[in-house]
Amino acid sequence: MKVKTGIFAVVLLLSAVTVLHAKERLENFLPTYLELAAENNGELYAAFARWKAAIQKAPQVSSLPDPQLNFGVYIVPVETRVGPQRLSYGLSQKIPWPGKLSAKEEVALRESDILKAKADSIKARIFKEVKVAYYELAYLNRAIELTSERIELLDYLESVIRARYSAGNALYADVLRSQVELDTSRNRKRSLEYLRSPLTARLNALMGRKYDEPVRIDNVIAGFELKVSDDQLRTWLESQNPELLNYEQQVASASAQIKVAEKNYYPDVTLGITSIYTDDARTGDPSQNGRDPVIASVGINLPIWLDSRNAAVEEGKEKRVAALKGKKGRKDILMADLEFVLFQYRDELRQKALYQDSLLPKAEQSVKVTMQAYQSGQVDLQEFISAETTYFDLYLAYARVLANQAQRIAQLEQLVGTELPVAQVHTPVSSEFSLPEEELKTQVN
Repeated sequence: MKVKTGIFAVVLLLSAVTVLHAKERLENFLPTYLELAAENNGELYAAFARWKAAIQKAPQVSSLPDPQLNFGVYIVPVETRVGPQRLSYGLSQKIPWPGKLSAKEEVALRESDILKAKADSIKARIFKEVKVAYYELAYLNRAIELTSERIELLDYLESVIRARYSAGNALYADVLRSQVELDTSRNRKRSLEYLRSPLTARLNALMGRKYDEPVRIDNVIAGFELKVSDDQLRTWLESQNPELLNYEQQVASASAQIKVAEKNYYPDVTLGITSIYTDDARTGDPSQNGRDPVIASVGINLPIWLDSRNAAVEEGKEKRVAALKGKKGRKDILMADLEFVLFQYRDELRQKALYQDSLLPKAEQSVKVTMQAYQSGQVDLQEFISAETTYFDLYLAYARVLANQAQRIAQLEQLVGTELPVAQVHTPVSSEFSLPEEELKTQVN
């Protein structure tokens, strides 16, 4: 039997070319998925609904209390000169001390701002989780694609080894070794395919969809590079991070609560008007016979119990201190998180350049040289499989680095509270992997 071993090298070369030019097929479904998450995610919808509900509290607390209508009946009529008084009716209105209502309104609005900051924080986290899940699925698809290519190569290699064994030019151990490597790759591919279901369910859950709805993820992960300085990231974190904004709103709310508590030292005024229904006099015709008297009244509450009012002021002050200290502590942690994520991003940037410029080209060249040595009998099958495995693992690791880098940018966006300016970099992997014409004509008996 004659088998053209040059075909194996051609297939291997086409595999590398697929990796280098697949980026041209890149489609980005991520913006659509982020929009779906913003519209359908239950946790996010609930957070914004709580904020909208809190806004409605402001007009409730800033309105005057309802007027009071009073009505009374004299069980025993009061006899007067102008006639018996049988019942009384009146209307009163409580008017808070000037500034109380506006202070209460400010407290309500500040409380709604706190809920708004919490909703924004949840939104930033969910958007980050959507991006992380998306890029994880993209890496998984790429890993499955690379593994499929490797299975195709190993399957062909196994047929070549069997042909050589049949001709007496290879050991049976080589046949077994190639079959073990092939079965191992097939098992790895099945594990990767099984992993797609839970990752898809996770992404669908974030978008508020059924767990088994299909999602479209491209197999290629574009390289991204930040177009912003570290100092700018730190500035944005301090001014835009939703968690820190939450603490700022807590400070403002506590200050408004102090203002309300201080206003409670002043009395409220109650204005009223009352009339008494009077019958005609039983005898005679006195002047103003049967006229109903009208009484105007003014009342104030006496804020003499100071313990409760003092406690309310102290409560507001302690809340304010707690919010200030909480913000500082949280900012320190977030700054540390930012530095660590930046380190991870820069390390992956360095690794990406290392794979592109050194490791991948050398691994491809190693496969070529080892293949030629194996064809001439200078090395055994184990060395060739080892070179091919290294080549595969490096491409898989390169895809992992690209996915990690995209996920790090998503983490940075959550920390700074805004979408970051990035450049999509399509840097092809340099390669010297070429085949001489005579190798394509090589035949193995």
